Amino acid sequence: QVQLVESGGGLVQPGGSLRLTCAVSGSNPHFYSMGWFRQAPGKEREGISCIHYGDDSITYAESSKGRFTMSRDRPKNTVYLQMDRLEPEDTAVYYCAALRGLCALVGDFYEYWGQGTQVTVSS
Repeated sequence: QVQLVESGGGLVQPGGSLRLTCAVSGSNPHFYSMGWFRQAPGKEREGISCIHYGDDSITYAESSKGRFTMSRDRPKNTVYLQMDRLEPEDTAVYYCAALRGLCALVGDFYEYWGQGTQVTVSS
């Protein structure tokens, strides 16, 4: 079992930045790849990025490249999503998720999910 707890969401103006944090605990967390997803009202869940369990290589969705940066701190059992130059279209609930195995940006492959943290980009 893996437990995920997210934090760092909030209200930010367009062009601003936020850093989301996901605390990971449970059995063998280092054997899980970690992903970030988001879901806006009325839209499907969208994959943002995934960091591989075997190393810290990262896969980004094309829409996330350049503005979003994922990282992992293994000693702290924590993953991060740095979001820069945010736009109103980035408003969504952001989730971290755990996948046993290689990275994927498809939510159906993930076994565990956090509760989500709201990110609102508005002036």
